[in-house]
Amino acid sequence: MSSGRVAGKLAIITGAARGQGRAHAVRLAEEGARIVAVDIAAPIDTVEYDLSTPDDLDETVRLVKDAGGEARSFVADVRDQAALDGIVSTVLAELGPIDVVVANAGISTYGPSQDLSEQQWQTMLDINLTGVWHTVKAALPAMIEAGRGGSIILTSSINGLKGIANSTHYTAAKHGVVGLMRGLVQEVSGHSIRVNTVHPTCVETGMIINDATYRLFRPDLENPTLEDTLEGFQSLQMLPTPFVQPVDIANAVLWLASDEARYVTGVTLPIDAGCLQK
Repeated sequence: MSSGRVAGKLAIITGAARGQGRAHAVRLAEEGARIVAVDIAAPIDTVEYDLSTPDDLDETVRLVKDAGGEARSFVADVRDQAALDGIVSTVLAELGPIDVVVANAGISTYGPSQDLSEQQWQTMLDINLTGVWHTVKAALPAMIEAGRGGSIILTSSINGLKGIANSTHYTAAKHGVVGLMRGLVQEVSGHSIRVNTVHPTCVETGMIINDATYRLFRPDLENPTLEDTLEGFQSLQMLPTPFVQPVDIANAVLWLASDEARYVTGVTLPIDAGCLQK
């Protein structure tokens, strides 16, 4: 695709096999970007809901191509710096310089702070914070060397800007992503590389639409359903919706990746249906 708001840009997206990551890949491809889709595509011990599979990652590639874009996929764990470094080396050799990084991979688990296991705590930070740093660390030297500028977009959460009970490890990690962004802005702005965070409220993906989340919202019920939780989800937002959709976050990512946001850096951008105003 030769035209579009990010035409010709090469974007690496982690957590791209489904959910928000897939939406980012497809939306950027619709506007002309070439996509490198990265995902663990495997279960993680502490996570109760089903995670993505290699078939999901293949489906993202198919959807990108259906949108008129180009895509390459790689299976990798963002906890593995060497794996991400290897992907970047391959991308540079075969596809060219990197213009956009979307560090999106993340998990969600729940429990009161005093009941969290060491494994729950550490896995959360390793993926949702250190994994974001690993992703940036892998791509940044090549972006600086290319001298083309670029956009780095880190997925935080409304819980990167406010606290939430029964998820302090998630809240801590997402606050950490904001700190990482703010430090990077100080380091890379001279290279015309912009760094921003996006802060979704509840997004209608597998991270939210699962039994563990339903139980969090309705502990009074033995086997709560999605229908049982809708009032609780709605209570978080100002606008009349229980969720936002993946494309709503993808539209924000597209803008931050595009030259329309060429002087936007250091921003914590909520896509939250007014949640932060509650």
